[in-house]
This record gives sequence, structure tokens and C-alpha cells, in this order.
Amino acid sequence: MAYDFLVPVEDKVMAHCELLPEQSLGKNIYAHTERDGLPVLANASIALLGVKESRNAFEKKTEKLDVSAIRIQFYKLMSGNWNSTIVDMGDIEEGESVEDTYFVVKEIVAGLLEENIVPIILGATQDITYAAYRAFDGIKDMINLVAVDSRFDFGMEDELISSHSYMSKIITDKPNNLFNFSNIGYQSYFNAQEELDLMERLFFDSYRLGEMVNDITLAEPVLRNAHMVSLDTRAIRASEICLSANFSPNGFSGPEICAIARYAGISDKVSVFGIYEMENTVQSSQLIAQMMWYFVEGFNFRIEESPYSNTDFNKYIVPNETEELIFHKSLLTERWWVEVPSIISSHTKTNSPALLPCTEKDYLDACNQNIPERWFKAYKKGFN
Repeated sequence: MAYDFLVPVEDKVMAHCELLPEQSLGKNIYAHTERDGLPVLANASIALLGVKESRNAFEKKTEKLDVSAIRIQFYKLMSGNWNSTIVDMGDIEEGESVEDTYFVVKEIVAGLLEENIVPIILGATQDITYAAYRAFDGIKDMINLVAVDSRFDFGMEDELISSHSYMSKIITDKPNNLFNFSNIGYQSYFNAQEELDLMERLFFDSYRLGEMVNDITLAEPVLRNAHMVSLDTRAIRASEICLSANFSPNGFSGPEICAIARYAGISDKVSVFGIYEMENTVQSSQLIAQMMWYFVEGFNFRIEESPYSNTDFNKYIVPNETEELIFHKSLLTERWWVEVPSIISSHTKTNSPALLPCTEKDYLDACNQNIPERWFKAYKKGFN
């Protein structure tokens, strides 16, 4: 069983827990310890999982990821008014080979998916995204992946998999389960024009850092449609993470990245949330812990709603020169969707149009005869 490869949470973390107040997360998380073994997963909603594999790092790591430092910062935070049960499954150490580590990650994440438990993966390097993506094999046919990243990570042709090229492997490897890929926060000077062209050619979605920083709420509909989120902390500006040679002066601020984590948590589709490429500094550990807290906060406010199954929706029909766009607005959450007629909805197994999450601005733009670009891409993709 893959769970046999899990290493318990370090004793120093559990010793730190003893000193925490009863309202803290540390007192309310069921942890994998040397003494008690793995926690019971029967009632769990969220599982923490550390992955220390770093041999495929693009910039070689000089030290191992200190997951315990992140745990200590996370455990000391106060629990919200939550009803979800969190388990900490411990860590996956480096296997005999990188492929061995990938296999263990894939098997453990697949086991959690089958139990409807959402893993929060704390990974040393972002190529672990590939192993987590393969966990969906045989569980879900087509998935949407969202990366919060300053780079697209396609890499060069024939390049071996690394933290800068794992996306190429996801796109080309069989079975191909990827339906859509979206990038939030890319910075143009880090990406070759060929990569931008590839994003366009495959009808993938990308949002520049400046666009997102101007209105962070634009991230919500993108994340609402995601099954898996991969967050590279190098998308965060260096000063927020305590300065490092591998981080850029430009990037998301602490509050912005926490808002993104909360949007990921609120999405009732997100089944895997991974945070990668962290630094071993106190400030980094604190920020990662707070991002995790916001993800869990969002998770506890999840609402399953759909214009096809709920009645509390307003429907808006917008005539256009070429297409008639149909928008739906939830009266409960004020979230918006637009119908995309070219895609057969996999959720209803019927010929009803697929629903693409969108913003009120998309609706207003459509009223002014400007069809949202994301709608066009989704529409075209349905015919390919």
C-alpha cells in the first residue's frame, strides 16, 4: 500500500502542538505520528501531504524543503468556524528514483480522490504537479488544471521533465486527460513567444500579472472551473517571501496570493491543491501557512450550485451579431455563468450546453457586443 511510504510528522512539531491553545489548528488536526500511526480517513475532508522530492528542480536545491517549519506555522493559526476535518498524513521522502516518488504521490493522491478527500500538497518542486495530475487516471476523464505561476513551464522540445517543463509532459503524455489549462499571473519577460503562441494554438487561457493585480476577483471564475490547482510560490514577489535569488521583484502580494488560495478553496470542483517551490525562511513558512488557512476557509464555504439544478438564478439572453449568449446569475452568491453550446456537458450526460464560469464584466461586455475571449476559446475547443 502506498500509504506505507508516508513518514510521520516530526516529533518537534507534535511537541510544539502541546503548547498551543485549544482553538488552534494544531489541536484540531489529526496527524500521522510515530506513536499513533496514520489517522483514520473515514470522516476527513482535507489532507496535508508533504513531498520532499527535489531532484528534478530546474534550479538545484541547496537544502531539503523544511515542511515541519510550515506545519509549525500552520498549526499555530486559529481554526475558523469550520466543519471540515483535517488530517496530516506526513511526508513522502525521496524514493530510489524520481519516478518512484512520482508513483507514490500518484497512488496516495488517487486514494484520497477516491475517498473524496482534498489533498493540500506541499511540494519542494513543481514537477510534482505531473504526478498529482496522473492520479486522476481512471478516476476522471477530463480535468481542468490551473497554474498560478510567472511561467508557463512548457520547456524546450525533448527536454527532460523539470520544474520548468512539466507542462509539456502533461500535454503530450498518454492518457491525455487534460481538457483545459489556465495560467494566472504570468510575466511576459519570463516566457518565450513560442510558449505564448502554443497557449493560443491550444485555446488555453492565460492572465498577465498586471491584469490580475488590477482586479484579483478575475481569478475566481478561472479557479471555479478547476479540478486541480498548482501554485508556484515564485509567482509571489521576493519581498513577500523574504528575498531569494530564485524569486522576482515582481509578483503577487501576500493578500493577493491568499485571496487566490481562498478562491481555490471555494471552488467545489477543486480536488487537489498544490503549493510548490517554497523557501526555508520563517517569512515564507508563515505566508504558506496563511495561504493554506485561506484555502481551508474557502473550502468551508463551498456551495454546490448550478443554473441547471438550482432555481435561485436569473437568466439573461444577450443577442449578438453571430451568437446569442445566455448568461446565468446566482441570486445566492452573485456568481455568473455563460452557456457554451459547442461542448457536451460531462456532468449531465445530456446535450445541454456546458456552463463556463464568468464575471459580471463579461456579461456587460457582451451587452456591448464584445464577446468574452474565454467564451470564444471554449467554443472553439468544443469542435476540436
